[in-house]
Amino acid sequence: MKVVLCALLGLLLVSCGKQNDVVPYVPVNITIQRADPRYNSISSAGSVITLNGGVAGIVVYNTGSGIVAFDRCSSYQPEKACAVTVDEGLFTVTDPCSGSKFSLLDGSPVKAPATRSLRSYTVVITQFEIRIVNS
Repeated sequence: MKVVLCALLGLLLVSCGKQNDVVPYVPVNITIQRADPRYNSISSAGSVITLNGGVAGIVVYNTGSGIVAFDRCSSYQPEKACAVTVDEGLFTVTDPCSGSKFSLLDGSPVKAPATRSLRSYTVVITQFEIRIVNS
Protein backbone atom coordinates (compact mmCIF):
# COMPACT_ATOMS: atom_id res chain seq x y z
CA MET A 1 0.00 0.00 0.00
CA LYS A 2 2.87 2.38 0.83
CA VAL A 3 4.42 1.69 -2.57
CA VAL A 4 1.18 2.62 -4.34
CA LEU A 5 0.83 5.82 -2.29
CA CYS A 6 4.45 6.78 -3.00
CA ALA A 7 3.96 6.12 -6.70
CA LEU A 8 0.80 8.25 -6.78
CA LEU A 9 2.51 11.05 -4.87
CA GLY A 10 5.47 10.95 -7.27
CA LEU A 11 3.15 11.06 -10.26
CA LEU A 12 1.28 13.99 -8.76
CA LEU A 13 4.50 15.92 -8.15
CA VAL A 14 5.71 15.32 -11.71
CA SER A 15 2.37 16.30 -13.25
CA CYS A 16 2.29 19.59 -11.30
CA GLY A 17 5.53 20.77 -12.89
CA LYS A 18 5.71 23.94 -14.94
CA GLN A 19 4.34 23.59 -18.46
CA ASN A 20 6.63 24.98 -21.12
CA ASP A 21 4.14 24.72 -23.96
CA VAL A 22 1.77 27.50 -22.91
CA VAL A 23 1.58 30.98 -24.43
CA PRO A 24 3.07 33.28 -21.77
CA TYR A 25 0.87 35.69 -19.85
CA VAL A 26 1.34 39.30 -20.94
CA PRO A 27 -0.89 42.07 -19.53
CA VAL A 28 -3.31 43.33 -22.18
CA ASN A 29 -5.55 46.40 -21.85
CA ILE A 30 -6.37 47.91 -25.26
CA THR A 31 -9.16 50.37 -25.98
CA ILE A 32 -10.43 50.97 -29.51
CA GLN A 33 -12.63 54.01 -30.03
CA ARG A 34 -15.54 52.86 -32.18
CA ALA A 35 -15.57 56.25 -33.95
CA ASP A 36 -11.94 55.83 -35.04
CA PRO A 37 -12.03 55.30 -38.83
CA ARG A 38 -9.00 52.96 -38.66
CA TYR A 39 -11.23 50.36 -36.99
CA ASN A 40 -14.50 50.80 -38.94
CA SER A 41 -14.05 47.44 -40.65
CA ILE A 42 -14.43 45.46 -37.40
CA SER A 43 -18.08 46.51 -37.18
CA SER A 44 -19.18 44.10 -39.95
CA ALA A 45 -19.58 40.33 -39.58
CA GLY A 46 -16.62 38.31 -40.85
CA SER A 47 -14.17 41.18 -40.56
CA VAL A 48 -10.79 40.85 -38.90
CA ILE A 49 -8.08 43.26 -37.76
CA THR A 50 -4.71 42.79 -36.13
CA LEU A 51 -3.32 44.96 -33.35
CA ASN A 52 -0.05 45.34 -31.49
CA GLY A 53 -0.04 43.85 -28.01
CA GLY A 54 0.05 40.51 -26.27
CA VAL A 55 2.94 38.17 -27.06
CA ALA A 56 2.93 38.29 -30.88
CA GLY A 57 0.10 40.72 -31.59
CA ILE A 58 -3.66 40.36 -31.31
CA VAL A 59 -6.19 39.24 -33.90
CA VAL A 60 -9.72 40.63 -33.47
CA TYR A 61 -12.61 38.98 -35.33
CA ASN A 62 -16.29 39.87 -35.69
CA THR A 63 -18.17 36.55 -35.60
CA GLY A 64 -21.49 38.13 -36.52
CA SER A 65 -22.79 37.50 -33.02
CA GLY A 66 -19.95 39.24 -31.21
CA ILE A 67 -16.31 40.21 -31.31
CA VAL A 68 -13.54 37.87 -30.15
CA ALA A 69 -9.81 38.49 -29.65
CA PHE A 70 -6.87 36.09 -29.54
CA ASP A 71 -3.12 36.39 -29.15
CA ARG A 72 -1.41 35.83 -32.48
CA CYS A 73 1.26 33.69 -30.77
CA SER A 74 0.72 30.12 -31.92
CA SER A 75 -0.05 27.65 -29.14
CA TYR A 76 2.19 25.13 -30.89
CA GLN A 77 5.75 25.67 -29.62
CA PRO A 78 4.86 29.11 -28.19
CA GLU A 79 8.48 29.72 -27.17
CA LYS A 80 9.07 30.54 -30.86
CA ALA A 81 6.45 33.35 -30.63
CA CYS A 82 5.40 32.57 -34.19
CA ALA A 83 2.57 34.95 -35.12
CA VAL A 84 -0.42 33.41 -36.87
CA THR A 85 -1.53 35.03 -40.11
CA VAL A 86 -5.10 35.58 -41.28
CA ASP A 87 -6.22 33.21 -44.04
CA GLU A 88 -7.81 35.06 -46.95
CA GLY A 89 -11.53 34.35 -47.29
CA LEU A 90 -11.58 31.78 -44.50
CA PHE A 91 -12.50 31.89 -40.83
CA THR A 92 -9.05 30.63 -39.82
CA VAL A 93 -5.52 31.76 -39.07
CA THR A 94 -2.35 29.81 -39.86
CA ASP A 95 0.89 29.36 -37.95
CA PRO A 96 3.48 29.85 -40.71
CA CYS A 97 6.13 28.03 -38.65
CA SER A 98 4.26 24.72 -38.18
CA GLY A 99 1.30 24.85 -40.58
CA SER A 100 -1.20 24.60 -37.71
CA LYS A 101 -4.56 26.26 -38.31
CA PHE A 102 -6.93 27.78 -35.77
CA SER A 103 -10.60 28.77 -35.93
CA LEU A 104 -11.33 32.49 -35.59
CA LEU A 105 -14.68 31.65 -33.99
CA ASP A 106 -13.19 30.24 -30.78
CA GLY A 107 -9.41 29.94 -31.26
CA SER A 108 -9.47 26.16 -31.33
CA PRO A 109 -7.00 24.20 -33.46
CA VAL A 110 -8.48 22.87 -36.71
CA LYS A 111 -5.28 21.45 -38.24
CA ALA A 112 -2.40 19.64 -36.54
CA PRO A 113 0.16 19.70 -35.10
CA ALA A 114 -1.41 22.21 -32.65
CA THR A 115 -3.62 20.70 -29.96
CA ARG A 116 -4.26 23.77 -27.79
CA SER A 117 -6.38 26.82 -28.54
CA LEU A 118 -4.97 30.28 -29.04
CA ARG A 119 -4.86 32.45 -25.90
CA SER A 120 -8.12 34.36 -25.79
CA TYR A 121 -8.79 37.81 -24.41
CA THR A 122 -11.96 39.28 -22.98
CA VAL A 123 -13.75 41.78 -25.24
CA VAL A 124 -15.98 44.40 -23.62
CA ILE A 125 -18.12 46.43 -26.01
CA THR A 126 -19.79 49.69 -25.06
CA GLN A 127 -21.52 52.31 -27.14
CA PHE A 128 -18.27 54.21 -27.71
CA GLU A 129 -15.42 51.70 -27.41
CA ILE A 130 -14.17 48.15 -27.63
CA ARG A 131 -11.88 47.07 -24.80
CA ILE A 132 -9.62 44.01 -25.06
CA VAL A 133 -8.25 42.79 -21.73
CA ASN A 134 -6.84 39.67 -20.14
CA SER A 135 -9.45 37.10 -19.09
